Amino acid sequence: MKLTTLVLCCVVALAAVACTDDPSSGDGGTTTVADTIDTAAFPVTVGAPNGPVTIDRQPQRIVSISPTSTEVLYAIGAGPQVTAVDSLSNHPDGAPVTDLSAFTPNVEAIAAFEPDLVILSYDPADIVAGLEAIGIPVILHPTADGLDDAFSQWEQIGAATGHLAEATELVMQVGADIADAFGSLPSTSSDLSYYYELEPTLYSATSTTFIGELFSGTRMTNIADDQDADGFGYPQLSAEYVVSSDPDIIILADTKCCGQSAATVAERPGWDTMRAVADGTIVELDDDIASRWGPRIVDLVDVVVAEILEMASVDA
Repeated sequence: MKLTTLVLCCVVALAAVACTDDPSSGDGGTTTVADTIDTAAFPVTVGAPNGPVTIDRQPQRIVSISPTSTEVLYAIGAGPQVTAVDSLSNHPDGAPVTDLSAFTPNVEAIAAFEPDLVILSYDPADIVAGLEAIGIPVILHPTADGLDDAFSQWEQIGAATGHLAEATELVMQVGADIADAFGSLPSTSSDLSYYYELEPTLYSATSTTFIGELFSGTRMTNIADDQDADGFGYPQLSAEYVVSSDPDIIILADTKCCGQSAATVAERPGWDTMRAVADGTIVELDDDIASRWGPRIVDLVDVVVAEILEMASVDA
């Protein structure tokens, strides 16, 4: 897989734009996210990364060109308002999947669904400007740069769809679940190290990325952190470096895209000398969940925490 594909499929981004609420109410008839926590009244203005977006009335024909946003929409109860989703939005079951492309979205193809709100995670060829030019409100939610940023996006989607209370509840629940999971870890987890694999050519994710920040709650050392000289966040490691670092845990986020598993890792030259391979401490993630910043991030945390707890029980 080429790095350009990795950028799209594995939430690699040169920079993620922070989501902030618009501090003003515009023409006086609209309200900000903060003002709509209790009422979710329309019209509403949300301060999206692409600027203030005003939605005049509760949208009933939403098009999501973002697998993450699709999951959020359904998780907060806005599923019945969704008319179409892109071809990669495979969760939850029953979402109206179409052949709309998340990589090369087309204004005409999206407009054909007559949406009253479009949510994108990617803006190639000024697709946002093209949709806005024909009067369609657009929210651009690129890769979150941290858990707080992801939570902000969920709340913006809640405000934009009339489900802010549900979105706020979701944020609180997911935050509590993640805190509980990390809180169950022994203090010895800080003695551990891990390698997070995005693809078999050994691209990884540092602690500055969304996934790296998420796993910082484990207190483990990320072996990729020292290999990111340009600050990109997604360095390509060498096999020699990974083997010599001898991480305690290997986390694979390339099981679906690239057919990687504990078995294939063990077959790599020299990798059988690592403790993670010898001890079987290799976590096989679901690529789809690992590449998104939606509510199922709890599943990622749980599977990694379970591995650490298993290691602790063995060592006890």
